[in-house]
Amino acid sequence: MRNIYLVILVSIICLFSVSCTFSEFSLFRQHDKVDVAGPIYSVRTTAYSHKEKELGGKYGALTASGRRLRYGRIRSAGADWSRFPLGTKFRIIGQSHVHIVEDYGRSLVGTNTIDLYKPTLRSMHNWGTRTVNIQIIEWGSFQRSAEILKGRLQYAHVRKMYNAINAKRN
Repeated sequence: MRNIYLVILVSIICLFSVSCTFSEFSLFRQHDKVDVAGPIYSVRTTAYSHKEKELGGKYGALTASGRRLRYGRIRSAGADWSRFPLGTKFRIIGQSHVHIVEDYGRSLVGTNTIDLYKPTLRSMHNWGTRTVNIQIIEWGSFQRSAEILKGRLQYAHVRKMYNAINAKRN
């Protein structure tokens, strides 16, 4: 009788673990190994928060791609989409979480700077500006970046990214 309970318990645990493949968990597990092959770049990083007065009122907790800002094992980041296209996944060497480029900002255009999302002003200020090594896990899509940017060409910084993406594609 004890064995049957053990079998049932193990079966429930197995079913639960199989069902835990929602997108963020599976994305993180997919890239959990340190030996993921991908180029390593030294980049300047800054931090931003939806709590900044200049951002909070206008965009709230949404990224330029329309997603909610993320901060957990998967974290949002902003960059020049003509250099690090929308959807680019990377890890800062020495840290376990994965960042995804899903935002951009006027001050990032024309630079290799990556802006890391922080949920509080304190954590944003604590990060400051740092040069870090990042490892690219997966490159994003220039095509998807251009599709989103195309509807926002009234802004000079968006036009600059859009034109740079099109120059790469031609």
